Amino acid sequence: MSAEGIHFFEAEIEFEPAHMDDLKDWIAEVAAAHGFVITELNYVFCSDEYLLQLNKEHLNHDFYTDILTFPYEDPDSGIIAGDIFISIDRVKENATELGNTFEDELHRVMVHGVLHMTGQGDHDEAEPVMRKKEDEALLLRSF
Repeated sequence: MSAEGIHFFEAEIEFEPAHMDDLKDWIAEVAAAHGFVITELNYVFCSDEYLLQLNKEHLNHDFYTDILTFPYEDPDSGIIAGDIFISIDRVKENATELGNTFEDELHRVMVHGVLHMTGQGDHDEAEPVMRKKEDEALLLRSF
């Protein structure tokens, strides 16, 4: 389990997550628990408008979202490599609406992206499975 390939960036906002080293270790632990190795995983924290533009350009979706995941490897490879874009605006709003802390909601969204890279879906009947896996991953946090 190595967190060396996990990086944090920002686009159109200034944001640095708390506990960066702990976050990296936790994300690597979650990946390993699902049988995956992270070679390069880039988290890009951005604004609603930035993510909306990506959503339009790459998915032809004209709506706000909290996360977009762009994997570089097939889940069958056992490797996680790719980019995860997260709207900090959406995470803040969702945390308020759901009665969660910002940090808990951010961590849920971050691990949601990792789970997508392992091949886990979240539409229709897959949504409860995704939520359960998110909850299990959140329990692995030690910070």
